[in-house]
Amino acid sequence: MIGRIVLVASMVIAPHLLTPACAQDVPGIEICTVEKTMERRTSCLQSNVDFLMKTIAKLSGEHRQKIDAASRQIDGLKSAVVSLQKTVDDLQAAQKKPAEDTKKKVDAPAAKDAAK
Repeated sequence: MIGRIVLVASMVIAPHLLTPACAQDVPGIEICTVEKTMERRTSCLQSNVDFLMKTIAKLSGEHRQKIDAASRQIDGLKSAVVSLQKTVDDLQAAQKKPAEDTKKKVDAPAAKDAAK
């Protein structure tokens, strides 16, 4: 039983071990000083520049989106503050009106008593 499992596993794994690995060009910063010829070194440096430019453009776009979202949020908060300030002003005006009415009522009887 174990021998059969080993045989099946080796048949599955063996083809992967025997095939040559394909090199992948993964974008990123490369160390260009190891290149011997000037053409390869120049190509390596240009690849680094291209990678950095793409990264900067991508990050710039992402940050622009975040800044735009923050600006929209700030505008919304500003309008909320204006609305709340109006509500506070209305409440303060409503609170002053009864205080002034009671003050007039208190002053009116005192003025009548002084006239007598």
